[in-house]
Amino acid sequence: MRRVKLLLLGAAFLAAGRLGVAHGVTGSDADFLKTVSGAHIGPFLYLGAKHMVTGYDHLLFLFGVIFFLYRLKDVAVYVTCFAVGHSLTLLTGVLSGFHVNSYLVDALIGLSVVYKAFDNLDGFRTLFGWTPNPKAAVFGFGLIHGFGLATKLQEFALSSKGLIANMISFNVGVELGQLIALSIILMLMIPYRRTSGFARTAVLANVLLMMAGFVLAGYQMAGYAWGPAA
Repeated sequence: MRRVKLLLLGAAFLAAGRLGVAHGVTGSDADFLKTVSGAHIGPFLYLGAKHMVTGYDHLLFLFGVIFFLYRLKDVAVYVTCFAVGHSLTLLTGVLSGFHVNSYLVDALIGLSVVYKAFDNLDGFRTLFGWTPNPKAAVFGFGLIHGFGLATKLQEFALSSKGLIANMISFNVGVELGQLIALSIILMLMIPYRRTSGFARTAVLANVLLMMAGFVLAGYQMAGYAWGPAA
């Protein structure tokens, strides 16, 4: 029991400590995006998958979404809602040039983590006597997460040559990365759910998840207030 609590606490603060750079593009990946021209399907598939697997904010939200889902059918439905949402805004944002302030989008992504943890704690029913439609909420937050992805790519003023093929490839890569990440999360969740302490630590896990979401949202709002325009 104590070990499980310590593990959850450590994981939450490790994630929170890195949330501020949850899905930025840096290093050689950034250099590639600054100079790329023409269709490059393979590299954009890789970048999309890498972006999702290392996107701690997206993973925290998905962790919250599947926390109490036991059937693979239910996992597939909710993940599809999320995937459709973020695919729409990712492609629309980059291809149309529609821009949203990245700090505000990332703050909303942080609040999406807060929302899901609060929902898992049955907070809406307890405080308000009703609960939002969970599938609609996941789809809606998927739209916001997609804009978060789009803002990172918009920073590089991507060449119009091969842009459609590259963005479709990037989006497919994101979906592949999501499948990889979810597989890992489920492999960790299944034995955790089978422990005698799962019911007792589920509340703690979601409280820590909510804390991590607030850290992300607060970090981004501070960036919006005092940082450069994004």
